[in-house]
Amino acid sequence: MSYSVGQVAGFAGVTVRTLHHYDDIGLLVPSERSRAGHRRYSDADLDRLQQILFYRELGFPLDEVAALLDDPETDPRAHLRRQHELLTARIEKLQKMAVAVEHAMEARKMGINLTPEERFEVFGDKDPFNEQYAEEAEQRWGDTAAWAESQRRAARYTKEEWKRIKAEADDWSERYTALVAADEQPSGEAAMDMAEEHRQHISRWFYQCPYEMHRCLGAMYVSDERFKAYYDSMGPGLAEHLRDAITANADRHTS
Repeated sequence: MSYSVGQVAGFAGVTVRTLHHYDDIGLLVPSERSRAGHRRYSDADLDRLQQILFYRELGFPLDEVAALLDDPETDPRAHLRRQHELLTARIEKLQKMAVAVEHAMEARKMGINLTPEERFEVFGDKDPFNEQYAEEAEQRWGDTAAWAESQRRAARYTKEEWKRIKAEADDWSERYTALVAADEQPSGEAAMDMAEEHRQHISRWFYQCPYEMHRCLGAMYVSDERFKAYYDSMGPGLAEHLRDAITANADRHTS
C-alpha cells in the first residue's frame, strides 16, 4: 500500500512543501511514482519519515539526520534506542524545569509593554526582581510550556490590567503579613486558604499552577536567597511560613 504526499503530510503533521524539500535534497525520496509522476510513499518511507521527525524534534540539522540514517553500519533499532535515550533525557530536563518554574516568571512580565517610567509607576519602588534576573529566568525556563503561557498572557495585558494584578498581589501580601504576625499556624485553615488564593492568582494571570508546581514554588521561596529576602522583608519568617502553608494546602487537596 502506498500513500500520496497529501496523505503523508496529514499523517505526519508537516507541510507538502516540507516533503517536497526532503525529496529534493535526497533525505526522503518516495519509493514510488504514480503514472502521472506524483509521489507515492510506502510504509518503509513512513518509517524513515518518523525517524527524520524524531531527530528534527531533538534539534539535529538535516544534513546530520541524513548522515545518521544513511550510515550502513547502524541498525535501525539503534536509531530508536538512541532517540529514546535522547528524548527521555529531554523529557526529564523539561520536567525538572517545569516543576522548578519560579516566581521569577512574574519578573519577566513586569516590563512587558511598559516604559521604565510606567514600570515604577505600576509597581512602586519595591520591585525585588530586576531585568538581569528576568533574563536569567528566561534562560532557565524559556523552553517550558508555563513560560510560553505566561508570555502569551502577559503580552495581552494593558496597563490597567497590570495595575489590577499588582493591587491583588499587594492586598494578598498585606493580609498574609497580618496573618503571620497574628501567629496563625501554616497548617491552619486561614493560612491554607491564603496559600490557595496565592496559587489561583498565578493560574489566573500567568500560567496554570498545579499543586505539585506550587509546592516547588514554595520550596524555592526558602531555598533561593533572593526570594527568601523578599518575602522575609514583609515579616520575619514569612518565607518559611508561606512554604509550609503551600505544602499543607497541597496536601489537603491531593491526599
